[in-house]
Amino acid sequence: MIVPAILIIFIFNYVPMYGIQLAFRDYDFSKGLTGGEWRGLYYFEQFINSYMFTDLMRNTFFISLASIVLGFPAPIILALIINQLRNKHVKQTMQTTVYMPHFISTIVLVGMLNVLLSPETGIVGHFMKSAGMGDINLLASTNTFIPVYVLSDIWQHCGWNSIIYLAALSNVDPQLYDSAKMDGASRWQMIRYVDLPAIVPTMIILFIFSMGGILSTGFEKVFLMQNSLNIPVSEVIATYVYKIGIVSNQFSYSAAIGLFNTVINFIFLVAVNAIAKRYSNMSLW
Repeated sequence: MIVPAILIIFIFNYVPMYGIQLAFRDYDFSKGLTGGEWRGLYYFEQFINSYMFTDLMRNTFFISLASIVLGFPAPIILALIINQLRNKHVKQTMQTTVYMPHFISTIVLVGMLNVLLSPETGIVGHFMKSAGMGDINLLASTNTFIPVYVLSDIWQHCGWNSIIYLAALSNVDPQLYDSAKMDGASRWQMIRYVDLPAIVPTMIILFIFSMGGILSTGFEKVFLMQNSLNIPVSEVIATYVYKIGIVSNQFSYSAAIGLFNTVINFIFLVAVNAIAKRYSNMSLW
């Protein structure tokens, strides 16, 4: 039963890794992936020594770090809240409501942000004016780009990401709750001593996965939210690779940048996995 899944992963995830060598060669259309001149680490050195390196690494790291710091606890808190609801219909309604934003496409979401946050016609823009904050374009400011990106991402995916925590909470033995009630535990104490320990293994595994993508900000949303005013903080590795590789046709250089990004992510993944294994005895391997 799992053979088709294995074949799909092998064909679409492992076979294309053959093209990694493009990062070490001068790509030539007429000679194919393996026909260009071997350049070794030339393109990696070019990227590290480029004037964009520091800005790209800083922007990518800050956006990813803010997404993890604020976005990782959000579905946990939401799952704990939903789990405390005793009315079945209210619980189902809330679950459906918080899941729905996940199915909004990125293009539609960014369009909604442009409409709502417009300083001239947006609801938020009018509210800020009435509060005496003036005409502030939140999508064009370097100070507000990351908060808008992170908070909108939490709103869109928090409900969907809470599903796995709700699944873990559903496996908690009901006798534990009964015992806690008999001992006089409050709801907060039941969350602290029953619910949280039940989802700690899930939290650790998902946190390891999150750290494995510390430099992997989504391309579509950043690119669509990007403009000439916020580009000092919105230019990340993913958008830079697109501009260098697809727009400027520097395929070898963009492949080297992408591979560099992947290696850094892998190092973070291995490091966090080792730390989790040492201190919690839980890890991916």
